[in-house]
This record gives sequence, structure tokens and C-alpha cells, in this order.
Amino acid sequence: MSPARGGRSGGKSSKGSKSSGPKSSGPKSSKGGPRAKAAGPKSSRKAAAPRGGTKRAPAAKRGAMPKSAAPAKGAAKGAKPMSAAAKKAVEAKQARHAVASVRKADRPGGTRRARGEGDRPIARGQAIPRGLGGDQVEGRQAVRELLLAGRRRVREVMVAEEQENNDTLLDIIELAQDMKIPVREVTRTKLFSVARTESPQGVVARADELEDHDLLDLAKRKSANGAPPFLLAMDGVTDPGNLGALLRSAECAGVTGVVLPKHRAVHITPTVTKSAAGAVEYLPMALVGGLPNAISELRAAGVWVVGLDMGGDTDLFNLTVANEPVCLVMGAEGKGLSRLVRERCDAVAGIPLLGEVASLNVSAAGALACYEVTRRRLAATNVD
Repeated sequence: MSPARGGRSGGKSSKGSKSSGPKSSGPKSSKGGPRAKAAGPKSSRKAAAPRGGTKRAPAAKRGAMPKSAAPAKGAAKGAKPMSAAAKKAVEAKQARHAVASVRKADRPGGTRRARGEGDRPIARGQAIPRGLGGDQVEGRQAVRELLLAGRRRVREVMVAEEQENNDTLLDIIELAQDMKIPVREVTRTKLFSVARTESPQGVVARADELEDHDLLDLAKRKSANGAPPFLLAMDGVTDPGNLGALLRSAECAGVTGVVLPKHRAVHITPTVTKSAAGAVEYLPMALVGGLPNAISELRAAGVWVVGLDMGGDTDLFNLTVANEPVCLVMGAEGKGLSRLVRERCDAVAGIPLLGEVASLNVSAAGALACYEVTRRRLAATNVD
């Protein structure tokens, strides 16, 4: 009996010894056991990688700047990026300051920055001329002649403030007020932003474009004193300053019409109107698709066409032009007359050059040719 009891007691004791170890350190033996057990899996969870295999980035704080909007290198710390509207405003302000700095050089004693020849780009919002042009007139003399001629409608006259009033400027203001034309006084910066010439002389006028006349009408148009038609055609003249100076000389010499090609030639820009000093208001002009075809039409209408070129067949001063209709064709500087134009002229004349310089400016050569025709016509009139 004793062995059985001992075995039974021994079983109990072994059972108790088995449970005594875990019970002393297990979850049921103490109140802090469950917390310690739960802490084990949490620490292992932090160390383990997520199921996707890549480490998930921590969530961004509310109000934090995204990486795409981070400031560029060299930017001040803490500076916020500018929006598109803010950038445009800054660029516009910089442009205004640049214009103002250029206009300061126009004051007495200042030196103006050198710029290229020709017209400045058309400002935003201004219409692009489709025909001859001439809708914007700049310069005091040109605007004054525009008002005196009264051949086209003038929409407004802009005058820069804080400038000396001379006789021409006072005439412009009085003429515009008499004709009920709005006169706006603007700042120098505003006027320069609208102007397309280097020196608008403080006056800019906006008017209707010049009228485009028919070529055959010009071929029959006589001068005010009854002289035969006297036309001037341009072949590849692209410099607006030269064209304006040539038109001024032509109007003074009695030219009754001007022929301009649509392509590869300058039309009536603000620089042309300023250089012409109002001559464009009194010269009828025709815009043609091709100058060679226009020359053929003029010859068919009885107009004698003379081309002016360095390699001319005859001398300009040997031409016998007096009482017949005539058209002088001016070639571009350097290139001269184009091949088709040269072939269709009745004669090609040159100006004798006795110096070392190889050629004349196109405006100077045109002035010589125009006044040679005028001289011969006046001589023929005095003989009669």
C-alpha cells in the first residue's frame, strides 16, 4: 500500500513541481503577467517588415510642404514657393522697372541705350496691320501732318506729361481739340510701352490704316499742276528708315504714286511714318502681289518703266524723260534689282560714282533719280 501512496504522492509532487515553475512566472501567477506577455509581440511587430516587402513611409504632418514644392537650392530657408500668378506679377514689375530705367535716359543730359534699327515689337493688345499699315503715327511732325491732311480718321492722340511745350506740340493739341479728337496725357513709361520707334518725341497718334489704291488708277493719276503720272516702285526695300526718307524726298519732288510689293518688303510702319515726316498722308500707294506683273501692267497702260541699278545700261543723267508717264523702280541695297524686275523694265540706269565708296544709300539714290526727272520736266515746261 505504501508504494502506491508514495507513487500517488510522488505524482502529485511531480505535478506540483511541473506547475510550480510556470505558475510562479506564468500569466496566472501575477497581475503584471498579461502586460508583459503583450509587450513581447509589439516589440517584434516594430522590428518586422510589412507584408508588401517595402518599408512604408511615415505619414506627413498636417500643413507640411510636399517634396515637389520644396524650395530650390540657394533659396532662403523658410521661404514659401511662389504661385504662377505671383511669378507673372514679379516678371511684369521687372519689365516696368526696365522700361522706366530706359526712359530716364531721355531726360536732358542723359544717354540713351543703343538699340537696333527698325520698329520695336508690337505691344500686346494692338492689332497687326493687314494692308499698307500706317495706323500708328509717331513723332511731332508726322502727327501734325496727319491732323492737317485730314484724309483719315484719327481715334486718339497720346501726349507724354512733363515735357516742354513747343509750337509743334501746341499745334497738335489745338488741332486735335478742334477736330474733336480725344487727347490723353500719359506718363513717359506708358507712352514708351505703346510706341514702336526709338524716339516718339512724346506724341503717338492712332488712326485708320492708309488707303490701298488701285494700280491702274495710279497709272492715270496726274499731279496737281497737270503733269503726267510720276510713280515710284520699291523692289525688296526692307529698311523702314530708308523707305521713310525716300518717301519724303519723293513727295517733295512731285511723285504722284508709290507701288509696294506685299512680300519681302517693308510697309508703312511707325518708323516709316516718322522718317517720312508726314509725306505718307499725301502719297497715294498701291499694294501689289508681285512687282514683275505690276510692271507689265504699267507698261501696258503706257507708263515708261526705268529701273535704277549699279550695273545700268545707261547713265541716269542721259535719260530723256519729260512729258511722258514714268515709273522709277528702286532696288534693295546690295542686291539691286531682282532678275525678273530687271528684265521687264524698259531701261536700267545707273548713277555715276566718282569716289571710293561702291554704292549710295537707297534713299539718297532715289532722291537723286526723282529730282532728275523733276528737273527735266521743269526744263521742258520752261522751253514750251
